[in-house]
Amino acid sequence: MNLSNLGKILATEPKYRQKQAQEAVFIKKIDSWSEASSLPIALRETLANEVPLTINSEKIQKSGKDVAKVLIKLDDGQKIETVLIKHRDKRNTICVSSQVGCSANCSFCATGKLGFKRNLTVDEIILQVLYFARELKKTNEEVTNIVFMGMGEPFLNFDNVLAAVRIFNDKDYFNIGARKISISTCGVIDGIKKLAAVDLQLNLAISLHAPFDEMRDEIMPINQAFPIRKLMQAARDFVSATNRRVMFEYLLLPGINDTPECAEELAKLINHHLFFVNLINYNEIEGFSLPKIYQAKPSDKKISINKYNINEFKRILNKHKVKFTERYSFGGNIDAACGQLAGK
Repeated sequence: MNLSNLGKILATEPKYRQKQAQEAVFIKKIDSWSEASSLPIALRETLANEVPLTINSEKIQKSGKDVAKVLIKLDDGQKIETVLIKHRDKRNTICVSSQVGCSANCSFCATGKLGFKRNLTVDEIILQVLYFARELKKTNEEVTNIVFMGMGEPFLNFDNVLAAVRIFNDKDYFNIGARKISISTCGVIDGIKKLAAVDLQLNLAISLHAPFDEMRDEIMPINQAFPIRKLMQAARDFVSATNRRVMFEYLLLPGINDTPECAEELAKLINHHLFFVNLINYNEIEGFSLPKIYQAKPSDKKISINKYNINEFKRILNKHKVKFTERYSFGGNIDAACGQLAGK
């Protein structure tokens, strides 16, 4: 599906045809131009040939009623994964990919094992949300939230991500409020600075995952370019510029970063009233091994698996009055949870 051709084809048509076509695709969510009854038959035939609305999805996997993952095949044969999470409060969140593969190579993330292939175009980002918007339409539901937490590092494809965000936000397209759109970064400081200057009230999430530089170097090699001290300063600057909260994602790796020492240090870092932590339970991925210098002893690992360390971790955060939430695992059984997307 190549929506960028739509404007070119409609350039010689009356202006209202552009609006009719946009409404058909993004509001009515048609998947065939034959359904666009407001357009002349001849124009529908042209659009069907030049701008087909088919989204090439190879398979969709479901985890109960709450999570679905789709594998989308792009025009050049590359593949990406996108996830729908349905919440009990009627929110429908799409976890969007921004790149094919990823160059950050975080040790716990399956996407990083693929290496970096290329950035996604604006159309390729949009079609992920459009796919599930069509699916939800069948049950009279809508996409309510978008999180850029899928494959890739969004800030390394900043321009295309922002262009897609503006379309998601536009009332003539998806009409999703800016405050319901979140962008997650593994710590690209230049991207954080750019986002602070954007004229939309978007949410920022930062993947932290370790409170010590030496540890974070092992878990997230990007820390060598953007160490914790500079990253936290960038987060404070973002808050000063936007007055928006910043979420720090913290994946609890058994026996590595879930120790009391880590909790104490994390509490020191989360030192702003608009900072909060999202604790995430680790989801196993094929081929992941714990960083050697932090590998736990078997006895320690058993304690962690029994959640002793996690409960102690939360107790320490509470003691220091750190605001935090705990994200429960969604879709782990279909490799749709945090760190598991790999375009299989």
